[in-house]
Amino acid sequence: MGIAWVFPGQGSQKVGMADGLLDLPGALECFRQASDLLGRDLLAICQGQATGELSDLNDTRNTQPALFLIESLLASQLQAQGRSPSLVAGHSLGELVALHVAGVFDFATGLALMQKRSTLMAAAGGGAMTAVMGFDRSQLDQLVAATEGVVIANDNSSAQVVLSGSPEAVAAVAGQLTCKRAIPLAVSGAFHSPFMADAAQAFAQELEAVPFADAQVPVLSNTDPTPATSGETIKVRLIQQMTTGVRWRETMDQFTALGIDTAVEIGPGAVLSGLIKRSGEGIATAQVANAGDLGQ
Repeated sequence: MGIAWVFPGQGSQKVGMADGLLDLPGALECFRQASDLLGRDLLAICQGQATGELSDLNDTRNTQPALFLIESLLASQLQAQGRSPSLVAGHSLGELVALHVAGVFDFATGLALMQKRSTLMAAAGGGAMTAVMGFDRSQLDQLVAATEGVVIANDNSSAQVVLSGSPEAVAAVAGQLTCKRAIPLAVSGAFHSPFMADAAQAFAQELEAVPFADAQVPVLSNTDPTPATSGETIKVRLIQQMTTGVRWRETMDQFTALGIDTAVEIGPGAVLSGLIKRSGEGIATAQVANAGDLGQ
């Protein structure tokens, strides 16, 4: 039996997601550590009680550190219970959680990287993203190939992708594509696209100075969803992540190929579980979103 721990990315956050976790060992200290680093009360932001500048949980500069903290906290409790996965994977920012949980770097390092990543991504504006569902893959690939300034940012499943690029190019592809739905996303930039090149270069400089230990369990990266444990290999893949797509469809294919029969989504919501249920035949799913789930 193989178990994958998967960690969701931006879009899974919700006000109140910290409720019920505050009595867990180390929870309040984690929030204090994060708040000191960010210079604002992250717990109040998660509870919807913050005011003033940068008080919105949906601001990526809050979303990314908050999800990193919540997901890391839940995973640490599972590990304290003696549980461990066969492999780990994360969607976008969730990949950094996966690396921390696999022992590549400690919590403080991961939190600092997330703070830098979110700040750089928030500053790299000027682009757009649109989710499209229910489409013909060959038509989509042809349109993207023929349109300058747009890429597939998140290849989530055979029936769902996210386009990213210039507003004009994204709108052009979404407008020509025969699909069930096309939903523009409320984001500040064209994430996981060449529009992130400057941010990616700055983040790469940050990463170069951070030692990456070898992972204790295999990691499937967004840029290359094949198992890796080498710290250097994992770092190279993470450096590439900001400008390349999230290859989640292929990640789910790897679960089947590697004998994974259970995927546990650790964090708020059930976005990844839903994708796996619809795409990963024979793979059971479970969610650990709060303290109550830890007793299952």
